[in-house]
Amino acid sequence: MKSIVSKSSLAITALFTVTTLAATITLAQSSKEILKDFLDDNVLVVVPVATNRVTTISFPSPIEAIDGAGITVDGKTPGQFQLAHTKGSAFLSVRALLPKASANLNIRWNDQTYVFELIESDAPVLSLNMEALPPPEDEGFGHAPDVSPLILLSLLDKAKAFPLLKSQQPESVADVGFTTYDSKPLVSDFNDYQIQIEEAFRFNAEDTLVFRVAITNEANAPLIYQPDSFMLRAGNRLYPQSISDADGSVPPKSRSIVYFAVTGTPDGGRNNLSLKNKFVVLIHRLSPIPPPVVVTNSPTVHPIRSPRNQP
Repeated sequence: MKSIVSKSSLAITALFTVTTLAATITLAQSSKEILKDFLDDNVLVVVPVATNRVTTISFPSPIEAIDGAGITVDGKTPGQFQLAHTKGSAFLSVRALLPKASANLNIRWNDQTYVFELIESDAPVLSLNMEALPPPEDEGFGHAPDVSPLILLSLLDKAKAFPLLKSQQPESVADVGFTTYDSKPLVSDFNDYQIQIEEAFRFNAEDTLVFRVAITNEANAPLIYQPDSFMLRAGNRLYPQSISDADGSVPPKSRSIVYFAVTGTPDGGRNNLSLKNKFVVLIHRLSPIPPPVVVTNSPTVHPIRSPRNQP
């Protein structure tokens, strides 16, 4: 079953449906503690924050306003994160107060609202320097190419037939970037299921990446997910799929191979994503999460009946 969805239709809903999933991913893979990113009011930026470190987020000029849920500024009011900001300054600092804490922070700057998702992590970003997007005429940026559904389908087919094309028609894939992750598997563990990226392809002319992923269901019940909900995390950014070839289910104790693609950015710009990124794949799960298995060695104790109630 092939599913095609526009990036704009997922830009709002999918970003928030995967927030809880993103929080379960081990963030040790984010080795850089000092990062730079571009301000984009159409992209949710995920910021790992520690309980024993301070994370500072800097803007190009003074911040206009800050809104947040689960945020405390004095440390006395209950909250999941403590925030420090001086009015008129271009930066703020945050620290997690609780393990597994998560909260959103909306920051107004230059008459736009930028959304940050704070999550407690053992691998925090200590300094995040936000920069304004370069103008479209600058090298490496600009509008994503107009890629039709038929072109996206052909890119999926080319990725599936890549070994055969490379051996028999090498000129047809000469400009296709390709990598495997055999030596360093990219695996996202969601307790009862895993998503592993096996192969990745970059079609530069179409600014499109195609991924072959394996979804392993370790539960005794079917895993049901929304087949057009694939999202790619690269660094602190999330990119919704432009096309996928998935049926939306994985049988119990089974493994399913699917393909999906990401084209451009949610706001229509070029993503220029390198295959060297440590990608994470997310899906919107529809089946209920299996209840935890409780194992106890305590003996079974039957209630004592009152003699008055004896027959």
